[in-house]
Parts: sequence; structure tokens; C-alpha cells
Amino acid sequence: MAIKVFSFFFLVYLLVEMHEISAMVPAVIVFGDSTVDPGNNNQISTVLKSNFAPYGRDYFGGQSTGRFSNGRIATDFISEAYGIKPAIPAYLDPKFDIRDFATGVSFASAGTGYDNATSDVLSVIPFWKEMVYYKEFQYKLRGYLGNDIANHHLSESLHLISIGTNDFLENYYTFPTRSSEYPVDKYEIFLIGIASNFIRELYNLGARKIAISGLPPMGCLPLERTTNIMHGSACIEEYNDVAKDFNQKLQDSVTELNRELGGIQLVMSNPYYKLLEMIQNPILFGFENVATACCGTGYFEMSYLCDRMNPFTCSDANKYIFWDSFHPTEKTNFILADHAFKTTLTVFR
Repeated sequence: MAIKVFSFFFLVYLLVEMHEISAMVPAVIVFGDSTVDPGNNNQISTVLKSNFAPYGRDYFGGQSTGRFSNGRIATDFISEAYGIKPAIPAYLDPKFDIRDFATGVSFASAGTGYDNATSDVLSVIPFWKEMVYYKEFQYKLRGYLGNDIANHHLSESLHLISIGTNDFLENYYTFPTRSSEYPVDKYEIFLIGIASNFIRELYNLGARKIAISGLPPMGCLPLERTTNIMHGSACIEEYNDVAKDFNQKLQDSVTELNRELGGIQLVMSNPYYKLLEMIQNPILFGFENVATACCGTGYFEMSYLCDRMNPFTCSDANKYIFWDSFHPTEKTNFILADHAFKTTLTVFR
């Protein structure tokens, strides 16, 4: 009898706890690359890390957590906007456990892509392995909350996917293997097939609220502009055109999956035009520099090339759209997250 009473009160406690965090969605669960990796790469053998200064200098306590930014990343702001918590932990970070992950967790790995060949470039976590970690997380969550509550929790949680840029910039346009195998439009279809199957697997595992991000204007990243010296370091329009074409194909796939998978709420969040607006009209957003990054000289530095010994790093990252040659500043991340929250993600509020 005592055990039954204890079980009842424990269930009530869990329900109360869940209610407090479920005003909109109870958790934000994240998959992807460096745009949403809060530090998983810290725990693996790769050169692509950012757990050192000046990364994180504007994060809580000035911590270098492994986020590729001077502060928080977009998914942190989305979690906060839903009233959950101000930062989403990395699944591989030993400081956290299932109690922390129950309200939000990221399986993302900087440098990865849809394509397994992309993750091989810098020896990071492949996209399929993020799904393996997610299944492991589900098992732990059921042990923590019980099957019924965990299943409901997962169906109500927002699953976010942000990935794809590395497949083109680190892989397709850098090494000859994929470009000799696929024309670029066929490579886009190849990647979207992987994305679609990933979403189907999430659905089969109980996820019902899913948002997938399209590509940014990747030809405007400082690292790419640096290679375009013959044209005054302007954006590489070929890359931007690929991003737009990919995004249209991805939107078409999202439309099809919404028809195919009963009960799913699947949306595509498109950062392309908002980021391009910021690049083309920086003054409207309070930015002063769009072509180069804050860290180092602003042209090519990323990861270990962007360290505390570099004498050129800017003093005020809020004046810059990009923190390093590939990644946005915290201010840019906030603007993009706020835009997504008030547009695409309103369906989940």
C-alpha cells in the first residue's frame, strides 16, 4: 500500500513539474551542426572545437562552452522564448543528466552534415549518430518519467533540425568526390532524401512537432567572400542560388511529408531572407560590419584560428553580423531566433 501511495504522489509531482514547463512546448530537442551545437564536439576527437576564449566571452559568466559564437546560439533563444530555459545543454556534456535533458537537449555536432562524407572531413558526429543518441535519450527519459508521460512529453516537444551548409561548403565545393558524382541539383535531392527519412524516423519514434531549417545565404559568409577577391569580396551568388534552390526543394518535401504523416506538425524555417536583409541593410539592425567577422582579422579565422592570442578581435561583437568567418554573433542569433519564433514557429505556441 505504501508503495502505491508513494507512486501516486510521485506521479502527481511529475505532472505538476511537467505542467510548469509545458505552457507552449515542454522541451526543445535539437539536431544539426555548429549553428546549434552547444558543446558536443568538446567530447570527441576533432580539431573543430570552440571551448576556449574568446568564444563565449559574452555568454553567462564568460564561459567558453563549445558554442561557435561570442554568446548564445539561436536554439538557446528559442528555448527561452517558449519559457523553458535560457540555454540548451549538449547531450555529451558530463555536467548534465536526464533531469536537465528532459526540458531540452542538443545532439548537434559542429562540422557535420546530412551526408556522411561531410562528417568525415573533420571527424565529427555524423547525422545518423545523432539519431542513435536521440534513441538513447528516449530510453533514459522513459526511465525518468515513465512510459506514458514520456511518450506524451516527446509528442509535445519541439524537435528542431538545423543542418546542411557544411555539405556544400566543406564537402561538395571543396572535394571532388561528390561534385564528380552528382550535379549540384541532384546533390540537393540526395541531401533532402536523407532529411526526409530522418523526419520519418523521428515521427515513428513519436515526434509530432518538428521544424527544419533551410540554408542561409552561404555565399555571404566572410570565409566565402574572402575567396571572391576578384569581385571585391562580394557575396558568391552561385552559392546563394544553390541555397535558394535547396530551400525550395526542402519546402516541397515538407509539404509532401505533412500529407504523408498523419498528425504531424512539420514546418520549414527559412533563415535566408532575414539574414540577407541584415547583410544588405545592416544599419536597420544596428550593425556596422557585414563582410568580415569580429574574431581575428575577420576573413578566415574559425575554431583554433580564433583564439585569445589573436590581437585583431573586435571589442564589440554587437556591431558585427558574424562572430568568426563562418558563424553569427549572439546578436545575430537572437534576431534570427526571434524572427523564427514570431513567424514559422507560431504554430507551436
